[in-house]
Amino acid sequence: MTDVRASGVLSSGVAPFHSNMYHPCPDEHGLPVRIANPSLPGDPTAWADPARMATVVPGGAMPAALNGTPIAPALLPIVEARIDEPPYVLPAGMRAAAGAVIVEDDGRVWLVAPTNGFGGYVATFPKGRVDGAMDLQATAVREAFEESGLAIELVAFLADAPRTQTYTRYYVARRVGGNPALMGWETQAVHLVPAALLPEVAIHANDVAVIAALRRR
Repeated sequence: MTDVRASGVLSSGVAPFHSNMYHPCPDEHGLPVRIANPSLPGDPTAWADPARMATVVPGGAMPAALNGTPIAPALLPIVEARIDEPPYVLPAGMRAAAGAVIVEDDGRVWLVAPTNGFGGYVATFPKGRVDGAMDLQATAVREAFEESGLAIELVAFLADAPRTQTYTRYYVARRVGGNPALMGWETQAVHLVPAALLPEVAIHANDVAVIAALRRR
C-alpha cells in the first residue's frame, strides 16, 4: 500500500513541516489551524512522471507548469457553461453535496489529504455541502478550489454517492489553472495519483464507489 505521508522527502531528508506546525491559512473563523501530523512533500521529479505519485504540502514548491498548463495562483472560476446531468434526487434526511474527480491530462487524478485526517480520510476527492442558493456544479468547482487550490472545469457527470450525512454528486473535471500549494486550511497535502493507485491512496470506504465509477468511464 502506498504511504501518502512517506511518499517523499526533500533531498536533504528533512521535511519542511515538523510536529505541531500550523497551516498557512486560518480557518473560517480566522483562527490558526494546527497540523498534528504534517504530511511530507514528495520527490519533485515525480510531477513530470505520469507513472509516479506526486505530493505538495501547503506553501511547497511546484513546477512552473504541468502538462502545458501553468501552475499559478487563480481566482475561483465562475461556472458559466453548464454540463448535462441526470436529475438529482436527494434522499430524505441527507444533505446535498458535490465534489470533483479532477483528471490531469497525463491520466493521473488529484486527491486532497484532509487536515488532521478529518472525517477519517487519509486522502480523498475534494467535495463539500451545498450552501445557500449555490447549485451542485458551482459547489463542486468551489470545493475543488478551496480544498486543492486548483481552478477546474467540469467535463461530465460521474456518479451520485451516499455518505454519512450527505448525498454527493461527483463530476469529472479537468484542471485549467491554480496552484495546489495554495490549498485551503482544510487540506494538509495535495496528491497527484496514477489512476491505478487510487484504491491504495483513497482508502476510505466512501470512495470505493467513486473510483469504480471512474474506472467504468
